[in-house]
Amino acid sequence: MSFNHPYSDIRELPDVLPVFPLTGAVLLPRGELPLNVFEPRYVQMVDDAIAGARLIGMIQPLPSGNGATPPPLFQIGCAGRITRFSETGDGRYLITLTGVIRFRIGAELTDGSAYRRYGVRYEGFEADLLPGAGENAVDRESMIAMLRTFAESSKLEVDWASIDAAPTETLVNALAMMSPFGANEKQALVEAIDLKTRAETLIALAKLDLAQRDGERPQWH
Repeated sequence: MSFNHPYSDIRELPDVLPVFPLTGAVLLPRGELPLNVFEPRYVQMVDDAIAGARLIGMIQPLPSGNGATPPPLFQIGCAGRITRFSETGDGRYLITLTGVIRFRIGAELTDGSAYRRYGVRYEGFEADLLPGAGENAVDRESMIAMLRTFAESSKLEVDWASIDAAPTETLVNALAMMSPFGANEKQALVEAIDLKTRAETLIALAKLDLAQRDGERPQWH
């Protein structure tokens, strides 16, 4: 069976995923996330994924895990397909995950695997499989205006030609993935019900960040 094709129906997706818990590293549909994989258990996970459906679930640990091992996880993550990988010669993999669809975790499998595996459900996220879904509802102009203000305040260099040329979905999801916010804020971007809500959340978080820098609001947690 070939896994090198776009998914069009959630029934084509596996009901168990290996998960890679990583704070601050979020994935969204059609976004690209480069990863340097070096821990032996995750190297094994990549080996197994390559031999199978090539899907890995990216999900964040809960910040309030209080040092528990293994840490509890947020309920929603995003499945990514391994679209590029290379070996480094020293036991590491350099891979790129391309986001496919968000999922909600169920029960963790206790089968002695070196890495964590969960039963997952995709219901409610079917629109993730449709490229460009919700683009027309996004206030792109407001989002780019806020990005310009945020970039100037943060002294960030931005390739505005690439920004202007990017499809709206690509722009929103890439900005959400690379945003400098904390784990809870990035999770809010992952869990946004649609692209319009994600863009609005991005704008709100950027405004709050700028306001904090100006001393207009107390620090948030």
